[in-house]
Amino acid sequence: MTTSDRWYDDGALHFGLGIEDTFVPQHGPGERAIDEYELTDHYRRYHEDLGLAAGAGATFLRWGVPWYRVHPEPGRFDWDWVDRVVARFAELGLRPVVDLLHYGTPLWLERQFAHPDYPKVVAEYAVAFAERYGDLVTDYTPVNEPMIHALFCGVYGYWPPYLTGDTGLTTMATALGEGFVRTQQGITDVLGRRATFVHVDASMRYAGDVDGEHRAQVARLREQAYLVEDLVTGRVDDAHPLVGVLRAGGADDATLAWFAEQPVLPDVMGVNYYPRISTEVFEEGVHHGGGFADPRPTLDAGTGGLVEVLTAAEDRYGVPVMLTETAVTAPAADRVAWLHESVAAIRTLRALGRRVVGYTWWPVFDMYEWTYRHSTAPRADHLLTMGLWDLVEDGTGGLDRRRTPVADTFRALATDDAANGRAPA
Repeated sequence: MTTSDRWYDDGALHFGLGIEDTFVPQHGPGERAIDEYELTDHYRRYHEDLGLAAGAGATFLRWGVPWYRVHPEPGRFDWDWVDRVVARFAELGLRPVVDLLHYGTPLWLERQFAHPDYPKVVAEYAVAFAERYGDLVTDYTPVNEPMIHALFCGVYGYWPPYLTGDTGLTTMATALGEGFVRTQQGITDVLGRRATFVHVDASMRYAGDVDGEHRAQVARLREQAYLVEDLVTGRVDDAHPLVGVLRAGGADDATLAWFAEQPVLPDVMGVNYYPRISTEVFEEGVHHGGGFADPRPTLDAGTGGLVEVLTAAEDRYGVPVMLTETAVTAPAADRVAWLHESVAAIRTLRALGRRVVGYTWWPVFDMYEWTYRHSTAPRADHLLTMGLWDLVEDGTGGLDRRRTPVADTFRALATDDAANGRAPA
């Protein structure tokens, strides 16, 4: 136990949950908007949903703001629904860890992340949130999974602004990075040392033919997984493995110097890991572009992969780490098994002296796969059964939450004070 007043320094393993909060509101021919809160009926059932998380023994909830809804036009914010949600957090004594950006920009922001004013616009929104809710909300993730943003929006051309290649990667990485830096700086100006920043990115592992014909690509991808975090923490210098890619993609010396001169550091580094999909497989003689359009096969790397990504993040950034998303899309029995296995692995890491401070099952209730955006099928065809509660169509367009044994298992693990290193209340 330490004398710090920071929750992540109290020596305990903190258990939390998340609510899937992907927002890609732009739509066009062959594309539907994605708003997971709309798809999962969370806008209507937020009061119940937060209660489910608290009742399951979670001490924190990763929860995102629907930026495109609260910022309907330049300079104007509509906080009505968020006011009610934040009040519910306070009523329950549940700590919000707020995703300020979980994909998607306001509809009025032309070219989305590629708009030259994007970094200032996102920081303006973040500061407005902190000014309004800073008495109740002190934990922030400036950008959830910035490298997934960069890939889907800047390499695969899958989401707006539909960029591709190294120029698209560089445009996205530097825009997201600048917005990230300005967001964290702005919130710090408002809250001072009360602010805690949980940086979060997806883990990306590679297996199979990684030392043969795909060797160079794999080496690049392994570094690329950290690119935005390296930028915002001031780690991209002339020796960085990808500095040449950034320069070739349009980043000039002044841009790179700007990041190096004002790093923003995580208090906690969050890692998202899904055992069955976080490890992509390269095959000799087979080439894939990646993403939903041309996916590589995956393998289940289990707890070995989990241990690797958590220790790599701690070693790279030198701060406490937490598992900020994990689950398996499977029947309840398989979800229960992964809960036990993954928690046991983290407790072992902690016993070995690793600073793993949090565990997050994602999500509280089921979600819908992002392929919904490019489909005409009903939402039920895209359901991912991965929550503590299953989502069940109620026959009137709404969704009931049906408790599963996964919720009982989570509660038992989350409230085991002795195993979690928490002093009894």
